Amino acid sequence: MQGARPRPRLAFGTDIVPGDRVLPEEVGVALTFNGTTQAVMMATPDHLADFAYGFALTEGLARPEEIDSVDVVETARGLDVQLWVSAAAEARLTERRRVMAGPVGCGLCGIDSLEQAMRDMAPVAPGGFRLVPAQVQDAIDALPRQQALHDVTRSAHCAAFWDGARMIAAREDVGRHNALDKLAGALVRASTHPTAAGAVVLTSRVSIDLVQKVAAIGAPMIIAVSSPTATAVDLAEKLGITLIAQARPDRFELFTHSDRIQTREPHVR
Repeated sequence: MQGARPRPRLAFGTDIVPGDRVLPEEVGVALTFNGTTQAVMMATPDHLADFAYGFALTEGLARPEEIDSVDVVETARGLDVQLWVSAAAEARLTERRRVMAGPVGCGLCGIDSLEQAMRDMAPVAPGGFRLVPAQVQDAIDALPRQQALHDVTRSAHCAAFWDGARMIAAREDVGRHNALDKLAGALVRASTHPTAAGAVVLTSRVSIDLVQKVAAIGAPMIIAVSSPTATAVDLAEKLGITLIAQARPDRFELFTHSDRIQTREPHVR
C-alpha cells in the first residue's frame, strides 16, 4: 500500500508471536512556493498534489486558479512539493511569511503572531444544504469504508466529504490537518469545490484551526467522531458552520446552527 510498509514486531499475550505490522509512512514534506519554503510538515507521502492545493487554499496562501503547477521532488531527507504561483499570490506570501517545522499533531506550529493564529475569515455563505438525523448517521456509518490506510495501520486520520447521500472524496494521513488539506485539494482539483452543499466528516477532534480550514473550503457543516474544543464551537457559530461531534451510527451531538438539521424536536441555537 502506498504510504505504508510492514515492520517486524513481537506480539506479547499468552504467547510471544513474531510477525509484521503494517505502519504508515511519516516523512518530511516541504511546501515550496516559487522557490521559497513556506512550510515543512511531517506527512504521509501520498496525494501530495492534493496536499499542495489544499494547504494553499486553507491557509489563505493561494487560490486554485493562482497555482500554475505543482512538482514533487525527492531529496535526501524527504520530499519537496514545489508550487509555482501567480504574482498576486506571491505578494501575499511575502506579507505573511510563515515557516513551519512541527509535529503532525500541531496545526499552528511556526505561526509567528496571534493575528495569524486567529485570522479573520468570512462566514460560510448561506445555502440550502440540510440533513435529517438519519443522513448524519449514514455519513458516520460510511466513513470506515474510506479508511483503507487506517484499516491496515490503526494510526491514520481521515477527512471525507458527504453530499447527503454518498462520500464524494476522502483522504487519509498521519496528521489530521494534513488529511483535511488533502481532502480540500482533492475537491478543488476535481472541480467539486463544496461551496454549494456538503459536510466535512472527520475522524479527529475539532480544534479552531480545523474550523478555519473548513471555512476556507466553504463547507457549511462539520461531522466529527470526537469532541470539539469550546473555542472551536465559538468559531463555528461565528463562521456560520453547523458543528456536529461525538457522531456515531446511532447518535450525535449538535453544537451550532441547528437549522441545517431537519427535525421537529426542539434544538439548540
